[in-house]
Amino acid sequence: MTGLRPGRRRPDHLYVNQTPAMARLRRAVRAVILADDDRVLLCRFSFPHPAVPAGATVVWAAPGGGIEPGELPLAALRRELHEETGLVIDADPPHVWHQEVAAAGQADGYDGIVNDYFLVRTTRFDPRGALSDDELAAEHISGMRWWRHRDIAEYSGTDLFSPRDIATPLAALIGGDLPDTPVMLGL
Repeated sequence: MTGLRPGRRRPDHLYVNQTPAMARLRRAVRAVILADDDRVLLCRFSFPHPAVPAGATVVWAAPGGGIEPGELPLAALRRELHEETGLVIDADPPHVWHQEVAAAGQADGYDGIVNDYFLVRTTRFDPRGALSDDELAAEHISGMRWWRHRDIAEYSGTDLFSPRDIATPLAALIGGDLPDTPVMLGL
């Protein structure tokens, strides 16, 4: 018996989008960069990084990062894309996905993360941002790759993806299904 009434959860068992009012969440923006051949650009984050859980060594995730104090989300997205990939965007991309995970260990010094994802359509390019290889390594980015949807959906190796089920919402975007409001994602 935990002493909690039915329907109540212990604070150490928080679920996506059930964040306590006082939680400190790291806010970040990410770009779902889709090329004209429908490949998606993902960054390879290596251990130790908050997105890489214990026991794993690599997580593939959309480029992007934290919003600095006083910075607007789209300004942060433009900065992060320039730094990591070299891509410069002028138009405001559509906000397609929203992810909240309240759980210890997702980001150092925080109780969880909030990621807002924006769709960026572009021609395929060779990603090379303003950050040097050493600066990217300091961000735990150890590579970038253009992935086909099928390769993600059928992947059976030890690397993880963030979000874990990226193949499902990605298929909708590739199919032209642009949501009216951001799709809520799990871990």
